[in-house]
Amino acid sequence: MANHKSALKRIRQNEKRASLNRSRLSRVKTFIKKFISSLETSEAGSAFSSAQSEIKKGALRGVLHRNNANRKISRLNRLLKSAEVK
Repeated sequence: MANHKSALKRIRQNEKRASLNRSRLSRVKTFIKKFISSLETSEAGSAFSSAQSEIKKGALRGVLHRNNANRKISRLNRLLKSAEVK
């Protein structure tokens, strides 16, 4: 257990930030799943743009690494293009 006031504050901050980061990452995953499920419909383009926006927000806020976010966006874009061809 922490003995210093600053250490106790750090524990509180870490818990708050971890909770926020979990919800942000969950939100990103939800948008990705919505996009993948909409690939068969005509709304795939708008679902892609909203998923891309959420992924970029996650990278901006530090939930995802920048390169990881770019890779996810690239793969989703490739899925979208292959779905349009079919």
